Amino acid sequence: MLASPSLVKQNPLKNWQVNRADIQHIGRDLQRPECVLAERDGTIWTADARGGVMRINPDGTQQLVTPFVENLAADATDASFETRYVQSVGSLPNGLCFDAQGNFIVANWGTDAIETMTRQGHLRTLCTDIDGQPLGKANFPLRDSKGRIYFTVTTREQPWTGQLNTKTADGYIGLIDEHGVRMVAEGFCGTNEIRFDPREEWLYVVESTGWRISRLRVLPNGSLTDREVYGPDSLGGFPDGFAFDAFGNLWITLIFTDELIALTPDGEILTLLDDSNPDTKKRLFDHFHAGTLTPEIMGATHGTLAPWMASLTFGGPDLRTVYLGSLRGTSVPWFRSPVPGQPMIHWNER
Repeated sequence: MLASPSLVKQNPLKNWQVNRADIQHIGRDLQRPECVLAERDGTIWTADARGGVMRINPDGTQQLVTPFVENLAADATDASFETRYVQSVGSLPNGLCFDAQGNFIVANWGTDAIETMTRQGHLRTLCTDIDGQPLGKANFPLRDSKGRIYFTVTTREQPWTGQLNTKTADGYIGLIDEHGVRMVAEGFCGTNEIRFDPREEWLYVVESTGWRISRLRVLPNGSLTDREVYGPDSLGGFPDGFAFDAFGNLWITLIFTDELIALTPDGEILTLLDDSNPDTKKRLFDHFHAGTLTPEIMGATHGTLAPWMASLTFGGPDLRTVYLGSLRGTSVPWFRSPVPGQPMIHWNER
């Protein structure tokens, strides 16, 4: 038995899948919208490869907020695949969350740093090293109800794509609190997004190149313990982003093959959306298992809806609107869910 389901007897995701005909899009000309944040008033924010975030208003208008507009390190439109995705040149905001004032906490994949940025574009670096060593590939931040910031580092390998073949378990989780910055868990295989359960008793962790979800119990001082695999040992692909719904299902994106699955409280895997290409998927997996994966093989593996589907978030007034983030898309696909999502910590703050 995994997480406790709600009192609803029938899982609303049973025998349900996303109808592609119902999928709509918001945003235009986006660049690397890896992470999506939704606010109660309908405003959507996405990470942007130009060094900041894109604000998408409920009426569809949008504004780019970035302190790097005058001196772009790498324009995502013109940069090569090697520059943009392998070398990770320039500022590349990856994971985002809000602080208590509604500003952004940013895990910057390009600068290997945890940063904060106001809605006006004022940027401040929180940390670039831990225990005297460079952070590595900063992936995702998460704030808890005590104001502490947890963050993940995927790997310290350079380039990061090497970890896809070595499968080195050098990923870790860091914590920023009143005592400073420290590592609270390590030994993960491709650490990616993290989420809390509603009571913040457990922290759930994506291990992308481990093809699994793990979780750890959260102690009062912020430390993590009692690590265990949550669900099956293998999800059959590369998990990237995830989010709980109100029933206790864990929705998970599988990057590269562009699939959306759900892990039920009973441990069953449900396929909600499959945008994969069978031929490129098989080639990717064969080379991944053989340790011979190359950027060219990765680059040729993607779907058409949200290329390199990387994340999801629940929004809308009833939290039943699902937004999909991606690394190679230029808009944000969205659709309606039969069950609301678990509210993020910022949902009732502003």
